[in-house]
Amino acid sequence: MNALAQLVAEPDGAGGARITTLRSEAPLLLRPTPTGLHLLGGAAGPLGGDRLRLEVEVTAGASLTVRSVAASIALPGPTGATSTLDVEVSVGRGACLRWLPEPLVAAAGCRHRITLRLAVDRGATVVWREELVLGRHGEPGGSVVSRMAIDVAHRPLLRQSIALGPDHAAWSSPAVGAGARATGSVVVVGPTWAEAPPPTVLGGGRGALLPLAGPGVQVAGLADDARSLRALLDEGLHLLLDGPR
Repeated sequence: MNALAQLVAEPDGAGGARITTLRSEAPLLLRPTPTGLHLLGGAAGPLGGDRLRLEVEVTAGASLTVRSVAASIALPGPTGATSTLDVEVSVGRGACLRWLPEPLVAAAGCRHRITLRLAVDRGATVVWREELVLGRHGEPGGSVVSRMAIDVAHRPLLRQSIALGPDHAAWSSPAVGAGARATGSVVVVGPTWAEAPPPTVLGGGRGALLPLAGPGVQVAGLADDARSLRALLDEGLHLLLDGPR
């Protein structure tokens, strides 16, 4: 299956956003709500072999929050082919994007690849959360590769790639996933973080708050399950936004 979803959000004059372009194709369904926008799964998957693409533009001055109704599940296809999700996002000058979906679950036997390209203009603010869970309850995990490229004002802020699951021999080593079933991060970008806080260890050593070389900070963590991962990322985000308690 090939699917394309597109979204353009412009300022609504009241500190939020109005959606001026909205295109959805199953399984990528976009639905405006009073609190922002929600991603819905319109069909099973992604399935092995699916090619999915999501394009998002938040224009100058707009403020948008994107969530999902539930976790998405990457499933194996009949031929063992890889499914892909390419996400292309631009955030204009002075705009704000909060990207807060539920986790991606890599079901047993799947092969899935996620690629994010995020371009942030000067003065814009972004909170970007990504969470990956290996396997549903009681099953081994599939294989997933996630690549993230974030630029601010046309300069690189973050380049990150992680490969997890049985297709990747070193994924469970201490240098990668250390055997954790869930991993994720929250990247916070914006002028507030031009002077980023120092590195901080979280969750007894399973997470960290990491300043980036630019106006941004990353909270990263490993955990045994999705609930523990969310708690770890929230701990780092609260520390970042509210300071030590």
